[in-house]
Amino acid sequence: MVTTTRPPLFGLRVAPPAMVGRAIGLGAIALCVALWWAFTWGATPESRLISPVVLPSPGEVLRSLPTLWRERALLESIAATLRRVLSGFLLAIVVGVPIGIVAGAYRVFDAALAPLALFGRNIPIAALIPLTILWFGIEETQKTMFIFLATVPFIFSGAVDAVVAVHERYVETAQTLGASPRQVVGKVLIALALPSIYNNLRSLFGLAFGYIMLAELINAKYGLGYLLSTSQRRGLTEHIILILMIIGLVAFGIDRLLYWFQLRLFPYLQRAE
Repeated sequence: MVTTTRPPLFGLRVAPPAMVGRAIGLGAIALCVALWWAFTWGATPESRLISPVVLPSPGEVLRSLPTLWRERALLESIAATLRRVLSGFLLAIVVGVPIGIVAGAYRVFDAALAPLALFGRNIPIAALIPLTILWFGIEETQKTMFIFLATVPFIFSGAVDAVVAVHERYVETAQTLGASPRQVVGKVLIALALPSIYNNLRSLFGLAFGYIMLAELINAKYGLGYLLSTSQRRGLTEHIILILMIIGLVAFGIDRLLYWFQLRLFPYLQRAE
């Protein structure tokens, strides 16, 4: 009789079962909320461990939602932020992915473009604000191009890495069967690199969603970054915390939606796992 031993939960590099992992994650969130409630509990500001000016209670934050929703155009701001992120990020995909695939397939192009991509990835993101204002003004084009310039170097490099990571044996097999270089690129390299490219784009979208908050500090009438800035100027700490929570929930929802598409676009990867 063969007996199998289950690895310890706290073993080195041992991933917990899926349900256990979700329970641990929810428990950590519940602990954070409990600590938040404990530090802000009290009928008066003097009786609290932390002043409500610095950290309002969970109840005060939730009670501020109707005001944020009705009086400060929360839905319009969410829509404006998503529109700006999507337009800039889609433009970066259209430019960065094809060029990255070509550079990964023909390494001479990678040798020429890699220094530019490295330079773009290491520019402080805030430094792009004055540059995009100088080039594109202070209207919506500036915000779109800010996201484009901030993400296209990462998208390009991710596409190059995905193509380069395709094992040489697949290329050699295709060439042995008589495939032309164009067929190798289209039917071997792109097909095998696409899951990695998509996964990289999914991660980078979260980065772009965070970057847009900077652009929305400049001449924006709507947007989550604009709401954060005006809340800070008005001293509305409960709105700041609530907006941060909404940003996290929206980003999480988008990531789950992209993951849902990933499972349906590449179901064989899920089966392999």
